[in-house]
Amino acid sequence: QVQLAESGGGSVQAGGSLKLSCAASTRILGISEMAWYRQAPGKQRELVARIFEGLQTTYADSVQGRFTISEGAAKNAVDLEMDNLKPEDTGVYFCYARHLGVPFWDQGTQVTVSSGSWGQGTQVTVSP
Repeated sequence: QVQLAESGGGSVQAGGSLKLSCAASTRILGISEMAWYRQAPGKQRELVARIFEGLQTTYADSVQGRFTISEGAAKNAVDLEMDNLKPEDTGVYFCYARHLGVPFWDQGTQVTVSSGSWGQGTQVTVSP
């Protein structure tokens, strides 16, 4: 049995960055693949990024060039750096690991990206 512990996530405005981290049970050997999936409300779960054997990476077209998946500092850990976030990146992000051909998932973490907006402005006057 593989247990996954995820951290990170939260809320950010469009254009911002977030980092997700996931660590599998450190005593577990034989994890060949780790990945991040996400699921938006009313949509199917989709692959975001995958790292295989610690070297080969795959990205969804929608995040290519903005997200980076990499091995974490600890054994059987993976990070997901998310830059230039867009509102369409909003969803629940799930960490995934494949151990001896068996898939494992964590409970997921919410990532919310809101559209930036300008306020009406405030006059500032500086007198000499």
